[in-house]
Amino acid sequence: MRFLTGFFLIACGFQQITAQSLNRKAVVAAFYNLENFYDTTDNPMVNDDDFTPHGIKKYASAIYLDKIAKLSKVISQIGKEYVKTGPVLLGVAEIENDTVLTDLLQHPFLRHRNYRFIHFDSRDLRGIDVALIYRPAFFIPEKAEKLQIELPKDSKEAYFTRDILYVRGWLAGERIHIYVNHWPSRRGGEERSSPAREAAAAVCKQHIRLVQQDEPDAKILVMGDLNDDPNSTSICKVLGAKAHLAETRKGELYNPWAALFQQGLGTLANRDAWGLFDQILVSASWLNPEQSGFYFYRPFIFHPPYLVENTGRYRSYPMRTWDGNNYRGGYSDHFPTYIVLLKKIK
Repeated sequence: MRFLTGFFLIACGFQQITAQSLNRKAVVAAFYNLENFYDTTDNPMVNDDDFTPHGIKKYASAIYLDKIAKLSKVISQIGKEYVKTGPVLLGVAEIENDTVLTDLLQHPFLRHRNYRFIHFDSRDLRGIDVALIYRPAFFIPEKAEKLQIELPKDSKEAYFTRDILYVRGWLAGERIHIYVNHWPSRRGGEERSSPAREAAAAVCKQHIRLVQQDEPDAKILVMGDLNDDPNSTSICKVLGAKAHLAETRKGELYNPWAALFQQGLGTLANRDAWGLFDQILVSASWLNPEQSGFYFYRPFIFHPPYLVENTGRYRSYPMRTWDGNNYRGGYSDHFPTYIVLLKKIK
């Protein structure tokens, strides 16, 4: 495990945001799939040969540094429309190791931000993991662990996938629980691979139940690239996430992305079909705006024009880093997502 001092991507001061939210403090929690964020060094323990200078992608320092510059630009701007200094919490996926996170946070766009990250190595064959980046001025972690997922037989070629990162800590004096996920992909077909994502959801759900045994009103955030949409079985049935506020009972999860997905919005596209895989679910304890602590306000997909392809076969898609083995010089094949949390000013 790494509780590593970094130079984080986005700060998250307590800011008054829009006119509707005057007399409120605001924080932003975000998630971003960084799309194959490898370093250039060959790791013989994982399948990263393509992402080396001598690999098929010719992944040399120039590409690596350009990737860092692109990602740091995006991260420095997530949520600034609502909170000038961006998120206090940022979950990330598809990172190879702590080296890439350290290099990212040392970029000039981010270097002046005093941030840290938590990361564990997992047994994923591609060698990619999840991590949580946070600002210690506002979030103090007290516990972190990885939750291992064993995949059902024949659901995927590999037996192991990315671990779930669980972090418990204090957000401006309130204890919260965070799960950062990157569930198994749909490679091999949605139907065949669905049991693998349901297995990941079950591991997350089981741990949530353990937390709620000791803390029934626990404030929980479940974020990640779930490789499923808000109406998928893994989310609706296994996690039990509700699509409507009015249906969400104590101890349950609310999925604010269901409404956006029904409107045809998404965070990634494939063959002109949009998916909304990048989600942040909140437990019912976040939903009461009259409480003294932070409460859930709104979800957002971050997709400024520079993140959107404007020509070619990927027109309107997220501007990706790779097209097969060709470097496109984009950012990621996913749009970031974030939520705004508010708190009454005393």
